[in-house]
Amino acid sequence: MKKARSIVAVLALSAVLFTSSAQADVPFVNLEGVGGVAFNPLAYPAVTAPKKGEEGLKLGPVDIGKPRFGAWYTNLNDSNIDWLSVGIADTFFKRLELSYGYESVNLGPKLNAFNTNLSSLSQNVHKSNIGAKLVILEENSFDTSFVPAVSVGTVYKITDFSVDKLGASPKVDKDGFDAYLVATKMITQLPRPVLVSAGLLASRAQVNGILGFNKNYSETFFGNIDVLPLENLAVGFEYKQGPHFSTFKNDDYWNIHVGWFATSNLTLIAAYADAGNRHSTTHAGLGGGPVISAQYSF
Repeated sequence: MKKARSIVAVLALSAVLFTSSAQADVPFVNLEGVGGVAFNPLAYPAVTAPKKGEEGLKLGPVDIGKPRFGAWYTNLNDSNIDWLSVGIADTFFKRLELSYGYESVNLGPKLNAFNTNLSSLSQNVHKSNIGAKLVILEENSFDTSFVPAVSVGTVYKITDFSVDKLGASPKVDKDGFDAYLVATKMITQLPRPVLVSAGLLASRAQVNGILGFNKNYSETFFGNIDVLPLENLAVGFEYKQGPHFSTFKNDDYWNIHVGWFATSNLTLIAAYADAGNRHSTTHAGLGGGPVISAQYSF
């Protein structure tokens, strides 16, 4: 916790000292490669608009956004978990986002999930995420200033975790789909801009799919709020409700984060994330720890 606070403080101080008029924008490429923040998707597509005087990319009649890259490192030191993630997202027709994310998770010996000691299953787990998001309503549609952007999306996830060793009944799958609906709005009528986002998620994922996929779906809520106290600084809170199944209950996740739009292309993020109570006997919690990320958009 002290380490996370130090990272956040250093990043915030750097943002004040090196403020620049150039800035990147949201969404970031999240832990699963999707255009969002850290855990959750945003309704905005991961597109970088061409600079003034520049032409956008085209493939015949297809508008192609400039791609975004994101890399994350999460140290859930409560459970000795090191979590690395890299992702890329791009937008086509200005509405369709396609993404890919790769995660490498070192499950530590302290891991305990749903009253099941998984220390004997400690391993490096690799997971792939293939995402698609469609903007069905653009922000400020109908010549308004209050209509949010609204998107629907799905993420196909595959894990190489040894799901058979969980001893779950019914059996746990090694792949599965998430589906979500999300609305996002940048409120500019306040003294400083505020980004708010909320959505619904249908998922079979156990620990985001790291520990496989249940046979049943669960519907949950997620949300974000970010304030831009400076032109190139964002401070926010993120929440993700954990899906509950009859044989496995995910804990809720949350984080506090600081994002510094260092240049028009580069964003640096520091956060403290809490992935639930690892001592719980009823829910799968992974504990908390610091998070850092670098984002690059062309």
